Amino acid sequence: MQLVKSIIRPHKVEAVKDALERVGIAGMTVMEVRGHGQQKGRTATYRGQEYQITLLPKMVVECVVAEHLVEPAVEAIIRAARTGEIGDGRVFVTPVLDSYKIRTGERE
Repeated sequence: MQLVKSIIRPHKVEAVKDALERVGIAGMTVMEVRGHGQQKGRTATYRGQEYQITLLPKMVVECVVAEHLVEPAVEAIIRAARTGEIGDGRVFVTPVLDSYKIRTGERE
């Protein structure tokens, strides 16, 4: 099993969720986060004052997938989340050593 973790733009969550469902991945965790990378933030104006917004809103989508679904999942996320501009996000893949069902204690 592998953990596929993606950091994407907030308005792309539904597209990514639908793309993952089409490749057979139904379970996922979605979290609201803030951060910056190459995008570095932006300037905004509030009551006539300009200020820097350095931590931009992003979404993290995580799903644990079987080995044979890793590449289709990554490709689906990239296709669905891409706008072609700086700030589209990143996808990380890391191994999952063990998984346990809390209700039954069963190890997967």
